[in-house]
Amino acid sequence: MTIELPAAGRVTGSRILGLGVYRPANAITNAEIAERVGRTEKWIEARSGVRERRYAGPGESLPMMSAAAAEKALAAAGVDPSRIGCVLAATTTHLTQMPSLASEVAHRIGAARAAAFDISAACAGFSYALALASDMVRTGTAEYVLMIGAERVSDILDHEDPSTAFLFADGAGAVVVGPSDRAGIGPVVWGSDGSRAGAVGMSGFWVPELQRQPELKWPVLTMSGWRVYRWATAELIPVAARAIERAGLTPADLDAFIPHQANKLITQAVAEGLGLGEHVTVAHDIERSGNTSAASIPLAMDALLSTNAVSSGGLALLIGFGSGLVYAAQVVELP
Repeated sequence: MTIELPAAGRVTGSRILGLGVYRPANAITNAEIAERVGRTEKWIEARSGVRERRYAGPGESLPMMSAAAAEKALAAAGVDPSRIGCVLAATTTHLTQMPSLASEVAHRIGAARAAAFDISAACAGFSYALALASDMVRTGTAEYVLMIGAERVSDILDHEDPSTAFLFADGAGAVVVGPSDRAGIGPVVWGSDGSRAGAVGMSGFWVPELQRQPELKWPVLTMSGWRVYRWATAELIPVAARAIERAGLTPADLDAFIPHQANKLITQAVAEGLGLGEHVTVAHDIERSGNTSAASIPLAMDALLSTNAVSSGGLALLIGFGSGLVYAAQVVELP
């Protein structure tokens, strides 16, 4: 006997209904880092685009920053926490494997019955999680999904490493994804290249290993910047072009380009490779926020919207990429 299982409900589309961010209070200038890593302020800005970055303080834990961003996103969307069907958190700096960051945020904001789990896709985490959130809403798995990208990269930095210490920083961003009568989140183009896994990663071990073997080092972020640059400038342009095409658009239809804020030189190279016109606003939030990994896209989106550099309803190309190496791109309608 064949039994047909009930299909999940379906809606026409999904979109970002609200955005919220949290930027740590402590701004760190290039002058505070340059001498320690044997570089000049001008060198740091020229090689990365960073002028300042923010480090979370003792009272700014990863759950606290995530929940603060989430509450702002919920308020902007006008959605009560009780209606959230799932909480997704994209992060690589939640220093305990379990319980998940997402489950703690769900508890803090009052989404008592929401499903909750974390995604480990490094700096592509926001775009990965956004694709999952969109699919959940469109297939009826959840009416509303709260999606967070949050990092305290300063916890895993070697603050004397001239390759990474000047670049990375902390912050959190969140969006609420919900149903729409038209598609407000385009199809994702994503993938991975494990042959280049050594370009960005972490060395060392977590606390249990340290307790058993005191000679081991605390985990720190490691990166070969030139390898990431060469890969990104060669591989991301066709990925971004496919995301635009799959959305049924051309570069001329875009209002904004909001990539992961990895490095200003990478952003410029990809924008030029796509042939984006002067009418397309390119996000350069790295100048004041540094590279915040999974938090960088929502922080950059907020920077453009809050300064009226772009308008609600505009079309933006998002692309995230990072350790793995993993990547994901999609076109979205701005909230």
